Amino acid sequence: MAAREGNLEAPTRHPLDWKNPDFYNEELAFKELERIFDICHGCRRCVSLCGSFPTLFDLVDESKTMEVDGVAKQDYWKVVDQCYLCDLCYMTKCPYTPPHEWNLDFPHTMLRAKAIKFNKGEVGAAEKFLASTDVHGQFAGIPVVVQVANAVNKTKVMRSVMESVAGVDKDAWLPSLATKRFRSGTPKARATEVKNGEKTPGKVAIFATCFINYNEPGIGLDLLKILDHNEVPYVIVDKEKCCGMPKLELGDLESVNASKEANIPVLARYAKEGYAILAAVPSCALMFKQEIPLMYPLEADVQLVKEAMWDPFEYLMQRKRDGLLRADFPVPLGKVSYQIPCHGRVQNLGRKTEEMLKMIPGTTINTVERCSGHAGTFGVKKAFHQQALKIGKPVFKAMATMKDGAKPDFISSDCPLGGHHIAQGFEVNGHGTPELQHPLSLVARAYGIK
Repeated sequence: MAAREGNLEAPTRHPLDWKNPDFYNEELAFKELERIFDICHGCRRCVSLCGSFPTLFDLVDESKTMEVDGVAKQDYWKVVDQCYLCDLCYMTKCPYTPPHEWNLDFPHTMLRAKAIKFNKGEVGAAEKFLASTDVHGQFAGIPVVVQVANAVNKTKVMRSVMESVAGVDKDAWLPSLATKRFRSGTPKARATEVKNGEKTPGKVAIFATCFINYNEPGIGLDLLKILDHNEVPYVIVDKEKCCGMPKLELGDLESVNASKEANIPVLARYAKEGYAILAAVPSCALMFKQEIPLMYPLEADVQLVKEAMWDPFEYLMQRKRDGLLRADFPVPLGKVSYQIPCHGRVQNLGRKTEEMLKMIPGTTINTVERCSGHAGTFGVKKAFHQQALKIGKPVFKAMATMKDGAKPDFISSDCPLGGHHIAQGFEVNGHGTPELQHPLSLVARAYGIK
C-alpha cells in the first residue's frame, strides 16, 4: 500500500527511549538520522524555521550525489548543532509525524544525537556552565555582591573575557542578577477561600523558575498581584530546582533526571492536594507538560504533575470561562506588539495571552506567531548570536509596526529571554525603543495594581 502524503490526524508523541542502551549507539542513531534527513530533503517545508534545515539541504545539494547518501556522516553534527529544540518543525510543519507511518520526530532525533555527543565528552565546560542556571543564580539576593557582579558583567573588558573563555557573545544581551530573589520575599496570598471552577482548581502553587527567582522577580510578583486581585489563594512551591530545560538542550539527560528527582516529588504533593501549578516561563512549563512525561511515561507522579501544570494565561482564561475572572481594566495599554514564543505554541494552548490582552479597553494587539531566534542559550553563544538575530529579523520587523502603521507603545513576549532578544533586535535594526513588558506585567498595569 502506498504511503499517505501526510498526516490527517494531529501529531502524537512517542516516549523517549533514553534508558535503552541502543539510544546511545552512534551507528544506529546515524542510521535513523540518514532516514529522517532523506525524508526532510525530499520535502523541505521546514527550510525557513531554523539553521538545521538550510544546513542539511546545502550539504545535500553540494554533495557528489546530490542525495543524503553523498553527505559525510561527520557532517551530520553540523545539522544537530543548529537545532535548539524549539519543536516547531514537529508541531507546525512536518506532515510525517506519528501517527504517519514514516514516524518522523526531528527534534527528538536531534536530542538523541545531542545526548550521544554529551556522553562522548564532546560538550565543553563553558557550555555546561552556561546551562547551569541554578549555579548562576547563587549570587542573586546577596547585597553588594549582586551590584558588583552586575556592574562587572556590563564592562567591555569582562564581556570580551566571557566571549573568549565562556563562548558568550560580547554583544548578546545577558540578564542581571536580582537584588532580592523572588522566593525569598513573596507576600502571602490575601485570599483564603478556595473557589473551584468547573475547569479550574481554585488554589495555585507557583513554580518560580530560575529566571524569575534569580533575574526578574518582578514578573512573578505581578502574577501574585493578579491572583490576589482575582481572589485566588496561592502558595510558593516550598522548594524547587531548575526544570532541566537548559540541560536537555545540551543532551545532558542525567542532569535532567537529577532535576526531575528533586522536583517531581514536591510538585506531585501539590497536584495531589488539588493545586493548579503555574510556571511563568513557557520552557519550564513545557518540561513538566511534555519532555519529562515523555522521558518517564510510566511514572504516575510525573503524569500527575503534567496534568496539574498550567501556563498562567491558560489558567486565567479558563478562570474567565468559569466566571471567576475580573474583567475591570481601568488602565488602557495603547498599542502592544506581542510575540507568541515557540515553547508556548508547542503546549497547544491556543492564543490565551492574546485573548486576555484583547479584553483590555483602549488596547490594540499586534500578534506575531514566529520564533524570535533566542532559543535558550543558543542566542547568547558567540557561534550563534548573529544567526539568532537573523532568525528573529522577520519577527522584529513584524512587531515594529502595528496594523494601522503606527509604532507600538509596548513589545511583549511570554518568554522573558525571548522578549529581551526582541528588544535587542529592535535596537540593532533601528526599529525604535518601545517599552519591553512581560504580558503578566501588562495585565497587572491594566488592572491598576502595578
